[in-house]
Amino acid sequence: MRVRLLERIDDIEATQWDSLVGTDNPFLKHAFLSALEGTGCVAESEGWLPQHLVLLDERGALAGAMPLYLKEHSWGEFVFDWAWADAYQRAGLAYYPKLVSAIPYTPATGSRLLTADTTDRGAVRTHLIRATLDLARELNVSSCHVLFPQEDELALLRDHGFLARKDCQFHWRRGSNEDFEGFLGGFSSKKRKNVRRERRRIAELGIEFETLKGGEIDPCLWDTIYHLHASTFAMRGRRPYLTRRFFETIDRTMPEHLMIKVARHHDRAVGAAIFFEGAQALYGRYWGCAVDIHSLHFETCYYQGIDYCLENGLDLFEPGTQGEHKISRGFTPATTWSAHWLANPHFSRAIEDFLVREQGHVESYMTAVDEHSPFRAGLQQHE
Repeated sequence: MRVRLLERIDDIEATQWDSLVGTDNPFLKHAFLSALEGTGCVAESEGWLPQHLVLLDERGALAGAMPLYLKEHSWGEFVFDWAWADAYQRAGLAYYPKLVSAIPYTPATGSRLLTADTTDRGAVRTHLIRATLDLARELNVSSCHVLFPQEDELALLRDHGFLARKDCQFHWRRGSNEDFEGFLGGFSSKKRKNVRRERRRIAELGIEFETLKGGEIDPCLWDTIYHLHASTFAMRGRRPYLTRRFFETIDRTMPEHLMIKVARHHDRAVGAAIFFEGAQALYGRYWGCAVDIHSLHFETCYYQGIDYCLENGLDLFEPGTQGEHKISRGFTPATTWSAHWLANPHFSRAIEDFLVREQGHVESYMTAVDEHSPFRAGLQQHE
């Protein structure tokens, strides 16, 4: 197989790339990656330099691909290695640049070793991993990281010297529930009353929700939605990772994957949440509000998302990273993974020891938070 390096995702035709992706994960699609690069959200100036790898078979047909970036920092990854970078610096070594296979600013599990259906998937994945490590050595980077891969990819990465790192998110799964009341029926009485109280509080304020799909949002409303989105970052003293032009681009190029919930009070938009939709999953990504209203965040970002999944037959809802407050609202611990290869053998051994200890803490944490599940005994659904 022949390896080709792409410094722009647009150096390959969208139909070719998407032939490896399928419909499950919108973030892997050519249109999403192209929008990130085309609007400047991903660029060398932002510390993300595209280095995508593709494999061509003996006929020149696309056999595999790997989204890959040369990184000058660790922002926008959601797998935290700042302490590793600090340890490298204190030892007089450079941690950056590093190679990262991920979807920028997107902590959602998905394939990182993309393969065509007509190929020997194991052979292609092995070739992609070896090509990535060859590139890492050629560029003389400190390390290579594969973030939020699928579990079946993790085993192969470990076979090639990558260290596995375990983490936790909180996901909702539909199970046998047909509506929100059916979902609440599995809760203990106290937890069920708490959720109903939160939803009732918003309804009694007269706040109503509008559901909009891609292609249904006019420029004036985009002004409002983006302002709300940006305000969430501003409160933390940061600028948004994504620009308004990015959202306008995906609204045009992949409208079937975009969904917005707008909270209105007397026709004024007081909050909004931006979601992406896959074949069987909903992904909560960004939100913002104009006024501080008790329970508005829970209703807009969580309950409205659950309602949407139940109404549209989606099995999984990933509302984003972190947040123990999701537990009492019906989200359960779900394991996520990352894989890490470090060129320096001394640091590799030290980090391997750290990851063993960290995994024990993660597993204890997942067990502890699960004890606060709102579900009655035996009714929890785990991923």
